[in-house]
Amino acid sequence: MKRIYIVHCWDGNKSDGWYPWLEEKIKSEDIKVFRFDMPDTTHPKIEEWVEYLSSQVNNLDEDVYFVGHSIGCQTILRYLEKQSAPKIGGALLVAPWLDLLPEAIEDIDSYETAKPWITTPIDFEKIKSKTNNITCIFSSDDYFVSLSEKNKFERLLGAKTIVVDNKGHISKEDGVYELDEIYDELSLILKNEKR
Repeated sequence: MKRIYIVHCWDGNKSDGWYPWLEEKIKSEDIKVFRFDMPDTTHPKIEEWVEYLSSQVNNLDEDVYFVGHSIGCQTILRYLEKQSAPKIGGALLVAPWLDLLPEAIEDIDSYETAKPWITTPIDFEKIKSKTNNITCIFSSDDYFVSLSEKNKFERLLGAKTIVVDNKGHISKEDGVYELDEIYDELSLILKNEKR
């Protein structure tokens, strides 16, 4: 059975935005979906989030898939770089970032929270050894994530990337409770197809 783990965004929870919709749309007799609330979501810390994700995932193998949103994407990458287990099925990263636009971290609290996520290196080669089945979805008008991040994910992870129009940070704050591209791209990942 395929298992999909959805990791929510900074200041979010498992029931926000498009996460419940995606679970309902994708789950089946052959696919089980896991959503959970990450710890201290207003001040996410790398160690705590990676450790918590690790506690939720059972038997990492090629039937395991990840869906991340914003900081949840980084959590997945940082989790994967620490695993010695074999390959996973793949990952869908929605509004992922390695760096943020100044507007996202203009207050001192946000800056201090984001700084370790921006400055702590990630071993992309290790992640690529786990899967070459990664797709990233960006929005043309994301106010937190520059479209230049798209090139980084293509270069560093060999990821397939797509851009949707005018969906902001692809979150509940932008009124995004469903997005066909998320379902469509995850379906391709589950079939290990690049289109």
